[in-house]
Amino acid sequence: MSFKERDGLRYFQFETLRDLGVVQAIFTRRGGVSPAPWNTLNLGGTVGDEVACVVENRRRCFAAVDRKVESLFDVWQVHSANVICTVSPRPLQSAHQKADAILTDRPEITLFMRFADCVPIFLFDPKRRAVGLVHAGWVGTVNQIARAAVNAMRARYGSHPEDIYAGIGPSICASHYPVGEDVAEQVRQVFGADVAQILWQGKSQSHLDLWEANRLILVSAGIRKIEVSEVCTAEHPEDWYSHRGEQGKTGRFGAIIALGNGSK
Repeated sequence: MSFKERDGLRYFQFETLRDLGVVQAIFTRRGGVSPAPWNTLNLGGTVGDEVACVVENRRRCFAAVDRKVESLFDVWQVHSANVICTVSPRPLQSAHQKADAILTDRPEITLFMRFADCVPIFLFDPKRRAVGLVHAGWVGTVNQIARAAVNAMRARYGSHPEDIYAGIGPSICASHYPVGEDVAEQVRQVFGADVAQILWQGKSQSHLDLWEANRLILVSAGIRKIEVSEVCTAEHPEDWYSHRGEQGKTGRFGAIIALGNGSK
């Protein structure tokens, strides 16, 4: 099973990363304190929920994986190609930096991001002992944020792509992700001959496969060990927040990754 439950929280884990001892979880919407329409484990602080609820939900997530909230490093996600390598947590009262990929080689740091249809991508290099977390919507995918993260791991930690394990987490699937012609054209320009694998024509619009698009980006960056969750957020509203599925009136689920003491 890829799902675990603890203290009322239900979360997804990549089996390959779990076997390697990585601290990791992608939390469903279950087990929190937020009222509707954010019910219940909302981690988004800009969607209208009470701050106190978000703070308590975050505390519960960190407790579920035995991490201190003070170890948190997160950013203001802006659909960019910006990557930040951090050597310290973010003080909880300090301003966020803007980025969509975060990396660290410090076991005392817990990387944390929020999602509601966009793709969470986990990265782990067991040889250089570094982890990464990536936020990839269609803009980040077109800008190849996953490749930027891999390149940053190479430059900062000396990682070899063939050593890196990657996980593509729960996010919206192609069946529920029609895109306009302007988006489709940008996808064609970036993916060229591979576009037929990730863009297909529906009844009235093209549909974009973010899972396959990001898998291809990772493969082209040299990564060979990739696990894809194949869990669609729009198809499972009982578990996941979905911006499209809930017409924007929804929360954000959280993703965590850290080296921990047991990473092999």
